[in-house]
Amino acid sequence: MKKLLILLAITAVSATSFAQQKKVVADQIIAVVGDRIILKSDITNAIGDMARQGAAIPENANCSILDQALVSKVLMMQAIKDSLPISDDEIEAELDQRVRYFVSQYGSKEAVEQMAGKSIYQIKDDARESVRETKLAQSMQRKVVDGVKVTPTEVKAYFEKIPKDSLPFFEAEYQVGQIVSFPKASRDMETYVVGELSNYKRQVEAKTSTFESLANRYTEDPGSKGKGGQYQINRVDKSWDPAFVNAAFRLKEGQVSNPFKSKFGYHIVQLVERNGDEATVRHILRIPPVNEEEIAEATKLLDSVRKLLVDGKMDFNTAAGKYSDDEAQKFAGPYLMNRNGESLVSIDEMDKSVVAVLDKVPLGGYSQPLAYTDERAQKKGVRLLYIKSKSEPHRMNIKDDYNRISSAALEEKKYKALEKWLATHIDSHYIMLDPEEASCPLLKKWADAAKTYAAN
Repeated sequence: MKKLLILLAITAVSATSFAQQKKVVADQIIAVVGDRIILKSDITNAIGDMARQGAAIPENANCSILDQALVSKVLMMQAIKDSLPISDDEIEAELDQRVRYFVSQYGSKEAVEQMAGKSIYQIKDDARESVRETKLAQSMQRKVVDGVKVTPTEVKAYFEKIPKDSLPFFEAEYQVGQIVSFPKASRDMETYVVGELSNYKRQVEAKTSTFESLANRYTEDPGSKGKGGQYQINRVDKSWDPAFVNAAFRLKEGQVSNPFKSKFGYHIVQLVERNGDEATVRHILRIPPVNEEEIAEATKLLDSVRKLLVDGKMDFNTAAGKYSDDEAQKFAGPYLMNRNGESLVSIDEMDKSVVAVLDKVPLGGYSQPLAYTDERAQKKGVRLLYIKSKSEPHRMNIKDDYNRISSAALEEKKYKALEKWLATHIDSHYIMLDPEEASCPLLKKWADAAKTYAAN
């Protein structure tokens, strides 16, 4: 199935060299759109980035990525002509996000700077113009395709064009909801954990231990264990717990906070470095353990919720909103999600404790409250599962997979809309294509456009 050009992910491919260390000594201009150039190294770096990220490298990758780069340049140039607004704040937010990504990959700002051979400031400054181009191209693409819709007739026609022997096979998929209760640890246990954290703080301040060594040994945060508890955070990034951010930004560099509570447990945090709204921090997380008595109380609560559901006195979504402690449901709803953010989940995408329940609970039914450990939050809890629906193993068909087919049909229609738009705008821009690249069939329209422009 043909998909819409991935320009929202790969536009202005020169941006893929955002934090590359090595520079090409002898580079080559292989294409020009208007007054914007595309270098051979842009394409090489883009392919290298795809390989490093584990993406499949397409056949004739040079041709397809150069084609996308040319489309991106035309979109960007048209966005400038149409005066589409892109604010400096948007550019800075994107640059900050990219820095955070590279810091998460390499462990620290210092490691990124060492790899790139330049400071974070220089990295951002070097990438600023390519990020602006990317944002402009994305904005223009949205203007072209946002109004595109598909009708049921178009969805059916799209499906009927797919060769029968090419229809994908889907394993059984379930729609599973959950209501989660995380029991609160006893006050004595919370006091004990706070005392442990205070002891770590004293060791760091007395210089008998380093914060990094204590974090590696004691933190219960799997995301930073082994990294000295280190994170790169941003004050305006809403994905961070507010208590954590507030504690970090109240500190001076090198200072260690007193123990404080967040939705994840108790922490101490050390400010390593701060630059405006950006900060490098280390932290130690301790989660007060709960005992069997507290698990039993949570089980009792969910047992009473189950009775309300079985008796029809409350619907599942209402019960989840009222009783569930699952933070994720505030954004995604009370249903498990697959890798694509859809609520139909195959067995290989569920944890074993959920799979074990599937054959024991009828469709439309509710499990008994089940004790489990949430891997994301690293907490012991109890959950009540609702098996809302199940699709049997099947070959793709219009009845069971309408939403999937509709999404693919919409992408194809957007792709065609973009191609049509491009055909009417490509000749309005100066195009130059290196003769060696022009031999690729995918780039024929660009070679023709270059000849037409030269002839006129």
